[in-house]
Amino acid sequence: MSNENGETFQHITVMLNEAVQALVQNPDGFYVDGTFGRGGHSALVLEQLSDKGRLMAIDKDLEAIAHAGKRFADEPRFDIAHGSFAQLGEFVTERGFFEKVDGVLLDLGVSSPQLDDPMRGFSFQHDGPLDMRMDTTQGESAAQWLSHASEAEIADVIFTYGEDKFGRRMAKAIVKEREIAPIETTARLAKIISEANPSWEKGKHPATRAFQAIRIHVNRELEDLERCLDSALDSLKVGGRLVIISFHSLEDRIVKRFIRKYVKGDEHLPRGIPFTQDMLDQRLKAEGKMSKASTAEVEENPRSRSAVMRVATKLK
Repeated sequence: MSNENGETFQHITVMLNEAVQALVQNPDGFYVDGTFGRGGHSALVLEQLSDKGRLMAIDKDLEAIAHAGKRFADEPRFDIAHGSFAQLGEFVTERGFFEKVDGVLLDLGVSSPQLDDPMRGFSFQHDGPLDMRMDTTQGESAAQWLSHASEAEIADVIFTYGEDKFGRRMAKAIVKEREIAPIETTARLAKIISEANPSWEKGKHPATRAFQAIRIHVNRELEDLERCLDSALDSLKVGGRLVIISFHSLEDRIVKRFIRKYVKGDEHLPRGIPFTQDMLDQRLKAEGKMSKASTAEVEENPRSRSAVMRVATKLK
């Protein structure tokens, strides 16, 4: 995939075979790739489907939408919707497949082309405009949000989404520096945060956690994930699969709790009253324990090191 300057950025799909193998149980079915990215998972899903099968993809990123239009231009079993995977239920209903979906795949986080392209503003490794939006057609950029957010709000975002105990110091430095001049580039923000961080972790850039936190906030990633999980469960047919790959603890915690909630079922039945298993209203079955990328994959693609995959099947 190339940016407006003609630079090419590659994306290596994480846990490709494992995810698709867990997802596709019915070659004639209707599947959803909620995070198209550059289409690695989608391409392999289509290889597993029959002529009757269909795949709908979703992505916020207009570059991903454009890539899908080129890569799958001649594929009648495929179509893509521009938007958040939080709108999954809406997109599925429009296509007449509500409660008929055979599988939903989510590959969470940010894609390599987004991280590697300086013009997107996701990374402190390259200087560029401080944007960070996955969907550049709507919402505030990181620069716009930082220009007006209160010190307390910035500190809360960095602490909550970045799990960085120095969030207050970083927020104070950001507010002080924006009074001198607007913070509009990734390099300037990284410098401000790094200088405000008194404890640099070995092997990790001091702005890593804060950049992650601001990105999550700007894109409403965790809120959208929670909405998507509810929509996915409702949209799946009985026997349909939910396959989710997470890359950090906040995402995986949400996924783990969601699956556990519907595996256990109703926990509020009156004590002392006999009940049958069916009365628990268990809607999901966990397919084994979580799995991680193989040693060989991690060696080939270091970004897969933190990947965690969870799989569940809809029971009712």
